[in-house]
Amino acid sequence: MYNLIRILLVCSLALPLGSGHAQNKTEGHYTYRSGDWNGIGKWYMGREIARVMGYQGMSWLERPEREKEERTSLLLKNMNIRPGDAIADIGAGSGYHVFKMADMAKDGVVYAVDIQDEMLAEIRRKIKDGEITNVQPVKGSEKSVNLPENSVDKVLIVDVYHEISFPKELSASLYKAMKADAKLYLIEYRAEDATVPIKKIHKMSEEQAVREMAAAGFRLEENIGNLPWQHCMVFVKE
Repeated sequence: MYNLIRILLVCSLALPLGSGHAQNKTEGHYTYRSGDWNGIGKWYMGREIARVMGYQGMSWLERPEREKEERTSLLLKNMNIRPGDAIADIGAGSGYHVFKMADMAKDGVVYAVDIQDEMLAEIRRKIKDGEITNVQPVKGSEKSVNLPENSVDKVLIVDVYHEISFPKELSASLYKAMKADAKLYLIEYRAEDATVPIKKIHKMSEEQAVREMAAAGFRLEENIGNLPWQHCMVFVKE
């Protein structure tokens, strides 16, 4: 399985960002220069942004061994989801976490936010097949989560933030969407651990995450260290 994950990330099931920017050029918060083959040549706060995994990788998101590898049920337990919670899953993909959270939230709502129409179509199919009433698909953009202000209690971002092409802008839109006491659960493969079998560009260190989140007005409340491969970093508004 370790080799399979490496292959999937290298081969890319990815949607490259066609920038056409000159090398070593700075525009606003971002710098454009060559880097990792799996990156988009765009850098933010010293970190190269990774290519987006495309909808073609849907089967990998839904792989049966994911629970064993990532302890996804433990991640959701970390979130302390309550029946009336309004939750946003940013980069929801095919809805792997969405529908588990919807069952836990019951009288609440789960916003399944993604930028790919194919992912949202799969979520809508599952909603229809399961007659689920508390999941709302949301078409996000590269710069906005497209959610109302002060609308969510909890936010989940699983192995997606490092692929966001405009992290500064998107984090700002997320900040507005979160209630004052909301919590953001940022899940990323640990860059500090060389034994985690994921390519470097698809990992993120706690230090880097704290730096970028601080620029958006968030502070790290805790990093729950009970997942096998990933950080479970909990951010709150300053």
